[in-house]
Amino acid sequence: MSNHLTCRQTLSISNHRVFVNDLNEHETVYGGRLLERLDGSASISASRLARVETVTASIDQLNFIAPFKMQDSFCIESYVAGVGTRSIEVFTKIIGEHLKTGERFLGLTAFLTFVTIEKSPVLPDIRPESPEERFICAGYAERKAHRIANFQNQKYFNQNISTDYPWNGQ
Repeated sequence: MSNHLTCRQTLSISNHRVFVNDLNEHETVYGGRLLERLDGSASISASRLARVETVTASIDQLNFIAPFKMQDSFCIESYVAGVGTRSIEVFTKIIGEHLKTGERFLGLTAFLTFVTIEKSPVLPDIRPESPEERFICAGYAERKAHRIANFQNQKYFNQNISTDYPWNGQ
């Protein structure tokens, strides 16, 4: 395995047309449907880098920017933006297109973190090439530090959450 890959070598692209069964009561694509497709696309990017089994550890940042409606399509693009010892950060964007006019718009951005099941994998470094990739990858260290701090806070939070049956009155 090479000691580095470019972001483009981890790129996953999928296109989807909006159908009636994708819509919620607001006549926009249901967020859960987008999350399912987002995670699937991002997992391909993580696997293209790792070439070992990975699992989704977190969706670190998710921004719904503009809705997708009937007569739209959306294109999901995912690529690796940072690599740790066992963790892989994937940037994903969803670009919408109004099919009647051809107008394109940014509908969603997200960062997801995947971890390898293998305890000591040899993960290649990631090399950005395009201006967007360089911009996204430049923020990896700061996002990783923030993610680690959030993880510690989450561990404390989880220790204070009850798993008792709520109907026992305790």
